[in-house]
Amino acid sequence: MLPLKSKHKLFHFIFVRRALWYKMAPPVSKVVRKIVKNEEEVAKELCTLIEKLSNEAISARGQFSVGLSGGSMGKFVCGGLPGITTTWAKWKLFFCDERLVSFTDPESTYKIYRAGLVGPTPLTEDQFVVVDPDLEVKAAAEDYEKKVQAIFPNKEWPSFDLLLLGMGPDGHTASLFPGHVALDESKAWVVGVSDSPKPPPCRVTLTLPAINHSACCVFAMAGQGKADMVKRVLGDGEDLPCSRVKPSPGQLVWILDEAAAAKL
Repeated sequence: MLPLKSKHKLFHFIFVRRALWYKMAPPVSKVVRKIVKNEEEVAKELCTLIEKLSNEAISARGQFSVGLSGGSMGKFVCGGLPGITTTWAKWKLFFCDERLVSFTDPESTYKIYRAGLVGPTPLTEDQFVVVDPDLEVKAAAEDYEKKVQAIFPNKEWPSFDLLLLGMGPDGHTASLFPGHVALDESKAWVVGVSDSPKPPPCRVTLTLPAINHSACCVFAMAGQGKADMVKRVLGDGEDLPCSRVKPSPGQLVWILDEAAAAKL
């Protein structure tokens, strides 16, 4: 049995170590899961959240910065955003990732949002911060990083108000694929990917640190086809690119329909 003095020293050591750990540990993300009936309700819930966050950001800082993704996210956003109430002139729109293809190519994420939002809303093309598709992949990534840095000057990392992210069938998000070297990037805000396992091969993407310094990240998805991967990420906690999205000390929101959440 330890003498009383030794016990006091041990308790003091444990207390100090624990206090230091809490001080040094990164803030934990607040995770919100919302399960709604169907795809239509996913889009409605998503656009209601975007409306809320945009108005809060504009009220607090005079600008709303949002990062966009392709796939079903484009359908949700373009279908619902024209109906929200916001100060559109205060919006700045970025891309979580982009394929290096012409703006007229069906694979262009910018093409999707330009067609769906410029006209149906008061947004203008000048409010989109776009990737230059005429540059080779490394130069395009460096150019885009400079464009983003111009919006967030004198910052170690960008501070997006909201990033709208997708989840691929392999668990990738943005253009960060399982096992790819881009997942381990710790200094750059933006990197180029020239060997994407999903065509087209050349892309530009935000890095995980840039993503995780956002105030809010949202995954929104619907359908039975998403159920297995949703289980792997949210149910099993498998280490996949989607699982590494942990905005600190921001909020992580998952909006799922009943079919996508069926295996949780």
